[in-house]
Amino acid sequence: MSIAIGLLILRLVVGLSFMAHGAQKLFGWFGGYGPKGTGGWMESMGLKPGVLMAVMAGAGEFVGGILFAAGFLTPLGAVLIAITMIMAIVTVHGKNGYWSTANGYEYNLLIIAVALGVALIGAGDYSLDALLF
Repeated sequence: MSIAIGLLILRLVVGLSFMAHGAQKLFGWFGGYGPKGTGGWMESMGLKPGVLMAVMAGAGEFVGGILFAAGFLTPLGAVLIAITMIMAIVTVHGKNGYWSTANGYEYNLLIIAVALGVALIGAGDYSLDALLF
């Protein structure tokens, strides 16, 4: 039972946080800038077309986060989260080295490890995967 609760905590915190990050990009919720604002920032880093990139990143975060939090199609949710973080490493953080204190990829790598680790272990007893499959 403690393993199931541990997996639930990981899924909820990571999944809902990612859902909220996606909502910032897609809808401007939670203090976000929406597709146009986020797209402008992405274009300033050379990611064009910025609005499309913002919508793609936001959709990956939003959908991946919901799936991961619910424990529904958990491997798919984990892959969407991991891809988003890999893109963040490649486009923003990788050049800054490992440590997040220098805007490096430390945090991104931790999120990838949690997402893929949960996907490999399974979502746990308190998940839609367990209920449906």
